[in-house]
Amino acid sequence: MGKPIVAVVGRPNVGKSTLFNRLAGERISIVEDTPGVTRDRIYADVEWLGKEFTIIDTGGIDPDAEDIITRQMMKQAEIAIETSDVVLFVVDVKTGITDADEQVANMLRKSGKPLVLAVNKVDDMRKANLDIYEFYSLGLSEPIPISAGQALGLGDMLDEVVKFFPETGDEEEDDETIKIAIVGKPNVGKSSIINRILGEDRLIVSDIPGTTRDAIDTPYEKDGHNYVFIDTAGMRRKSKIKENIEKYSIIRAIAAVERCDVCVLVINAEEGITDQDTKIAGIAHERGKAAIIAVNKWDAIEKDGKTMNKFIKDIDMELKYMPYAPKLFVSALTGQRIDQLFGLIRIVSENASLRIATGILNEVLIEAVAMSPPPTDKGKQLKIYFVTQVSVKPPTFVLFVNDTELMHFSYKRYIENQFRQAFGFTGTPIHFIVRNRKD
Repeated sequence: MGKPIVAVVGRPNVGKSTLFNRLAGERISIVEDTPGVTRDRIYADVEWLGKEFTIIDTGGIDPDAEDIITRQMMKQAEIAIETSDVVLFVVDVKTGITDADEQVANMLRKSGKPLVLAVNKVDDMRKANLDIYEFYSLGLSEPIPISAGQALGLGDMLDEVVKFFPETGDEEEDDETIKIAIVGKPNVGKSSIINRILGEDRLIVSDIPGTTRDAIDTPYEKDGHNYVFIDTAGMRRKSKIKENIEKYSIIRAIAAVERCDVCVLVINAEEGITDQDTKIAGIAHERGKAAIIAVNKWDAIEKDGKTMNKFIKDIDMELKYMPYAPKLFVSALTGQRIDQLFGLIRIVSENASLRIATGILNEVLIEAVAMSPPPTDKGKQLKIYFVTQVSVKPPTFVLFVNDTELMHFSYKRYIENQFRQAFGFTGTPIHFIVRNRKD
C-alpha cells in the first residue's frame, strides 16, 4: 500500500496554502492575499503519530467562476477529491459561511469521501466554540478550530485526519504480482502501449490529450508471471495561459506511483524530453520506485546512426538524478520492442527487492575505501566502520561513521557507484542513511 493521500480543498483565500506550508514544514506554495494565487497544485509528505501520508494543496474552488484559470483550478480540486483517501475542507471563520462554501460542501457530500472540516483563522481558542458554531449548519463533520498562521489546533485536526487511514497490514497483497504504473504527459501513448500489450482496445485511445479519465487497473499474465498495469491520465503540458497553470493529472500520477512496484515513464519521441517529463520522473525518483524510461512513437521519427545515442544523451542530461533507469525505444503502433518491456520490468523489480548479505556488503565497502580513501575536512578524515542493509524497495543501507558531518555528497555517490558496479541495481534508486557509530 502507498501512503494515504489527503487533499486540502476549499474556496479561494481561506488559508489552504498557509496550512499546507505549516504541515509540510517549509514555504512551498506561494501565499498572497489575492484569491486564487496558488496556481500549481503542490504535494508534500507528512508524518503524524507515526503515520506517513501525502498532502495535496489545490487551487481554490469557486463553483461560479467564469475565468478559465479558476475553472481549471476547480477541475484540479475535483480530481484531488476523487483521488484522495481523506479530504481536508478548509473554511474561513472571519468571513463565515459563503455560498461557495455551501456549494463545495455539496460537492464533498456527493463524493462520499472521509472528510475533516477545519475552520481556519481562529485566533483565540478560548472562544473558538462560539466562533465556529455556524459551521455546523454545513452538515458535514464536526468543525475543528485552527489557526494555520499561528499553528494552533493543528494537532487536533491531524488526529482526526489519521483516524481515517487504514491500519497497516489490513490488506494482504500478492507479493508475486508486479504492479506497474504507466505515467507520462497526455498523448504520449500510455494507453496505446497497454492496449498493444493486451492485444485489445481495453482502454480508450484518442488524439485528444487527457482521454483517459481515471486510473485503470488491468491484470495481465505472461509466461507464468502476474502483472497489474495502472494506467493514468497524463500530466498535461504547460498551458498557453500566461499564468502557466499546471493541469489536472499530477495527483493521479502521485497516487499511481505510490501504489506501484515499477514506474514506466513514457516519453514522446517526436517531442523529446520536456520539463513535464522531468517532473513526473522526479515523483518516481523521490518515492524510491524502480523505473524504466520508454520512448514511444520511435517509428515516427527520421533516424540516422546517431539518433538513438543523441536521444539517450538528452535523457541523461535532463534526468541526471536517475541514471539507473534503463531506456527502451518502442512503438505502440507497430509493437516495436514492446515485448522487451516485460524482461526489463522483471529485472528492475527484482533489483528493487534485492538483499545483500552484510559480510559481502562490507567486503565491497572496504575495497572501495582502500581504492579511494575519504577526503579530509579541516584536518579530520571520515571513517566508515560498517554498512548494513535495512530495507528494500528501494534498497536502503545504513553507513556507520565517525562523524556524519564529514560524509560529503560526492563520497556517498562514490560508494553508491561502487555498490552498483558490484551488485547491479539496474532500474532502482538506492538510499543511504549515515549515522554516527556511537549512536
